[in-house]
Amino acid sequence: MSFAERLPAYLNRVERALDECLPAATCNPESLHAAMRYAVLGGGKRLRPLLVYATGETLNLKPEQLDAAAVAVEMIHAYSLVHDDLPAMDDDDLRRGRPTCHKAYGEATAILAGDALQALAFRVLACDPQISASDRQRRAMIHLLADACGSLGMAGGQAIDLAATGTQLSLAQVEEMHRLKTGALIRASVLMAGFAATLSDARHEALSQYGSAIGLAFQIQDDILDEEGETETLGKTKGKDRHHDKPNYPAVAGLSEAKARSRSLADEALACLEPFGKAANPLRWVADYVVQRVS
Repeated sequence: MSFAERLPAYLNRVERALDECLPAATCNPESLHAAMRYAVLGGGKRLRPLLVYATGETLNLKPEQLDAAAVAVEMIHAYSLVHDDLPAMDDDDLRRGRPTCHKAYGEATAILAGDALQALAFRVLACDPQISASDRQRRAMIHLLADACGSLGMAGGQAIDLAATGTQLSLAQVEEMHRLKTGALIRASVLMAGFAATLSDARHEALSQYGSAIGLAFQIQDDILDEEGETETLGKTKGKDRHHDKPNYPAVAGLSEAKARSRSLADEALACLEPFGKAANPLRWVADYVVQRVS
């Protein structure tokens, strides 16, 4: 079976794992836990967990060794979306084809839901007994995720994005913003599985470069879809960058150049996988998916 044929099983696996790790909606405080579940279990591409499992296959790791990492990165991603959608941030009403968390539960509860999801992600990663890595490797995974979502990663990228509203950025500045806001967590999704294995420095660096290239390609494709996609397909409001006067890749370089850059980054990512041979076919599938997706 190809990785594409195994996708439904992986998607079902991570949904079950997320459901089991999240507090029940009947657990006090009910409204907070309901909001957390709403934010996480509301669908989505699950790209980051799939990258964890695809890297695990490449490194011959068992899925149960990776469930905690898959859950942790998706919870961090979900928390970031909840906060990004707030009126003080991107001010969005639609996410994954339904009202955003703050529209469904109120702004205060949405903020707390994001805070709690971030904390829970690290608890899952720190405590899961299925991770067979050494204490040193587990600490490395936690360190990686903290860096990816902090001020030198996702949160920093969001700060740059907010500050860029109504301004003009160079192409290099747009790429740096994208590498932080989106790319850092995607790269971490690849390397989390890498830290669960024992890798040479050269192979670790190859995975790091793959993750960086795929992360930037993914966000450029997101920018393209923001211009060319449809709200019904995207599950979020089309043209929101233009509406909020925020610079993105097509706005700075044009759609044609954006599409070429996305494809060249995918090719860079594929080249990074050569040391892994056919074992890396799952990651090759992800690279192609990232630049071919329509939602």
